[in-house]
Amino acid sequence: MSSSSSASCNVSGSSNSSESMKDLYPLWKFVVKGDKISGGGGNYNWKCNFCGEVKNGSYTRVKAHLLGEQGKGIQTCNKVKIDDLAKLRSLHRESEDYKKSLLPKVPPFSNEPISSHTSTEATSMRLGSFDNVKKRKSKNTISDAFNVKSRDHLDSEIARMFYTGGLPFNLARNPYYVSSYTMAANSNLSGYKPPPGYNKLRTTLLCKETENVDRLLQPMKATWKTKGVSIVSDGWSDPQRRPLINIMIASETGPMFMKAIDCSGEIKDKDFIATLLSEVIDEIGDQNVVQIITDNASNCKAAGELVEGRYPHIYWTPCVVHTLNLAMKSICAAKNVLNNVEVYDECHWITEVHADALFIKNYIMNHSMRLSMFNKFSPLKLLCIADTRFASIVCMLKRLKLLKTSLQSMVISENWSLYKDDRRGQASHVREKILDEIWWEKVDYILDFTRPIYEMIRVCDTDKSSLHLVYERWDIMVQKVKDAIYKKEGKLDYEQSTFFNVVKGILSSRWSKGSTPLHSLAHSLNPRFYTEEWLNEVPGRVAPNADNEISTQRLQCFRRLFQSPDERFKINTEFAIFSQKSEGIFLNIDCMHDMALMDAKNWWATYGSQVPMLQGLAYKLLGQPSSSSCSERNWSTYKFIHSCTRNKLTPKRAQDLVYIHNNLRLLSRRSEEYTKGRSKLWDVGGDEHDNLGEVGILEMAELSLDEPEMENMIFDDVLGDGEE
Repeated sequence: MSSSSSASCNVSGSSNSSESMKDLYPLWKFVVKGDKISGGGGNYNWKCNFCGEVKNGSYTRVKAHLLGEQGKGIQTCNKVKIDDLAKLRSLHRESEDYKKSLLPKVPPFSNEPISSHTSTEATSMRLGSFDNVKKRKSKNTISDAFNVKSRDHLDSEIARMFYTGGLPFNLARNPYYVSSYTMAANSNLSGYKPPPGYNKLRTTLLCKETENVDRLLQPMKATWKTKGVSIVSDGWSDPQRRPLINIMIASETGPMFMKAIDCSGEIKDKDFIATLLSEVIDEIGDQNVVQIITDNASNCKAAGELVEGRYPHIYWTPCVVHTLNLAMKSICAAKNVLNNVEVYDECHWITEVHADALFIKNYIMNHSMRLSMFNKFSPLKLLCIADTRFASIVCMLKRLKLLKTSLQSMVISENWSLYKDDRRGQASHVREKILDEIWWEKVDYILDFTRPIYEMIRVCDTDKSSLHLVYERWDIMVQKVKDAIYKKEGKLDYEQSTFFNVVKGILSSRWSKGSTPLHSLAHSLNPRFYTEEWLNEVPGRVAPNADNEISTQRLQCFRRLFQSPDERFKINTEFAIFSQKSEGIFLNIDCMHDMALMDAKNWWATYGSQVPMLQGLAYKLLGQPSSSSCSERNWSTYKFIHSCTRNKLTPKRAQDLVYIHNNLRLLSRRSEEYTKGRSKLWDVGGDEHDNLGEVGILEMAELSLDEPEMENMIFDDVLGDGEE
C-alpha cells in the first residue's frame, strides 16, 4: 500500500481544512488507500488508520467501517472514539450536502403544463430532497448520535436480569461483570449467539475457567520454592451432610484454595487425615512446605505427628487463634467439674454475667414488639453471635456496652412501663440488670482484662505473616492481662492475685499445648528483637540468642531441618554471626539502624547475603501465618456457592466453583483497582449499601475477626466521609 496516501487519525485537524468542505469522499483520508482491485468498480485495498486492520471495498464500505453502520458486509471499527465519530459523521453530512448542491435546481411549482417525464423527475427530486432533510434532522440529534434509546433499553434488560434472578446489587461492582459487558459493547462478533447456555456454563466453560485460573496462579506458585508455604486444613459438612476436608495453601502472597475432599464413607481418623495431607505435600513439593496448620482436635494432632515422622523438616502447628479461643472459653465459661474447682470458684461470676447478657438479648429479640421498642431508642442492632465464633462472649459484651445508654433509656421509658406481657417477672429482671451499675462494672472488668487476648486473636486471625510475632505477642498479652487485673484489684506488682494466677495458668497450659519450636525459631530470626530499642522496652528483656528456652527449641529445629552435621555446623555458624553482629555487613551502621525499622523480610533481603543458608530459612519462616483462619473463612465461600437452594451440585463441580471464586478474589485483591475506583472492595458488603460511606454497623460487625483488614479499610472510609 502506498504510504503517500496515509492520513492521520486526528479528525479535528482534517475537518478544519478548506478542501474538506468540497471533498466528495472525505472519509478516504482516514484510511491508507492501496491498489485497486481488478474487476471494475471503485474497490480498493485499504488499511484503517484507527484500528490498523486491512480491508477491501469501495467508499461505501469505508463509510460503514468508520461510522459504525451495521449490515453493510464489513466489521465496524471499535477504535473510533465518540468524539472522533461525531466529527466523522459531520464530515460525511457536509459532503452529502455538497453533493446535493451540485444537482440542477428544480423549478418551483407552477400552473404551466410540463411534460410527464419532467413532472415525474421534478416531483421525485423534490420529495427526495424533503426526505433527506427529515433524515438529516433526525440524525443531528444528540440522542441518536449516542444511541440513548438503545442504551436505556440495554440497561433495562440488564436490570431485569438482576430482578428476576435475585442477584445482589453489589454484583454491579464486580470487575468481571463490568469487563464482560464492556467487551460485548465494543466487539462486533458476527454470528455470536449470546449468552452461553445452561449446559455450556456448567461443563466446558467451567473446565476452561478452572484451567485459566490455574494458569493465572502460576506466578504465585513460582515463589513457593524460595518463600515456602503452609498447608492449612479444616473440616465441614455441605448442605447434603457430606463431610468435606478443606485444603488451602497459605503463603506471603495470600491464601490459595487447592481442593475440598469428599470424605463420605470414610472414618476421619489420624491415618486418613495424614494420608490426605501427605498426598497434598507430594503434589506441591515437600521442600516447599514449612508447616501444616490445623485446629487442636486430637485426630488432627495425631495426624500431624504422623506427617512429621514422614517429613522431618515439616512441622505440625496448632492454630493460634483456636488455642486462644479455647483459653477464652476456659476463662469465661468455666465448667463446674471436680478437676476444675479452683477455676470455677474464681471465674463463675463471668459465666453469670454472660448468661445475663444472653437473657437480655434474647428477651428483646425474640418478640417483635420488644424489638420494635428497642429500635426506636438505638440506631445500633443487637447481634446474634454464634457460639462457634472466635471470642463470641467478648463480642456479645462489647456490643451490649455500646448499647448501654439506649437500653437504659428504653427500660425507663413510658413505653416499657405500658407494655403488657405475660412474663412480667422476666421484664422486671431485664430492667433490673440494665439499670444495675454493679453489673455494668463487671461487664467493663471482663472487657478490660480480656482485651489483650481479643487483640491478639485479631492480630493472628488474618492471612498476613505472623508466625514470627506469636512468641513476643504472647508474653505481651499475659503482661497486659496482669496489669488490667492488678489495676482492678488495687494490687502492687509483687503481690499475689488468685484470680490472675488462675487466668495465667489457663493461658500457660494452652501455650504449652499450642506452641512449637517453630515459633521460637521464627522469633529468633526477627532482626528487631536484637536491637537496643526493643530490649529496653521492657525491663529484663533479653535477645532470643540469650533466652535459654528459645535457644533450646531453635537448636531442635536446626537438627530437624538440617540432617547433615556439616549443614548444622554451617547454619549454627551463620546464626552466631547474625545474632552477635560480629563481622562483615552486620557491622555496617545502616544494617544495625535498619534492624529496628525495616520489615523483617526486607531486612534479610538487603543485608542477609553474608549468611545465605540463614537468609533462605528466614525468607520461608518470616512469611508464614500462624492460624488456620483462611481455611475456616473459605467455608463461608463454600456455603455461599453450595447453598440450600443449590444443594444438588456435585462435590467436584462445587469444588471447581469454589476454586475459581476464591482464587479470582485472591488475584483481584492483589490489584490496585481493588482499593480504589468503581470496583473498590467489590467482594465485601452487599445490598445494604451502595458505597462504603453507608456501611452499617452490623455489616462491620460481621467482618470483625473474619476480615479485619477489610474492616479497617471500611472504618477509614466511614470516618473519612464523615469528617467536615
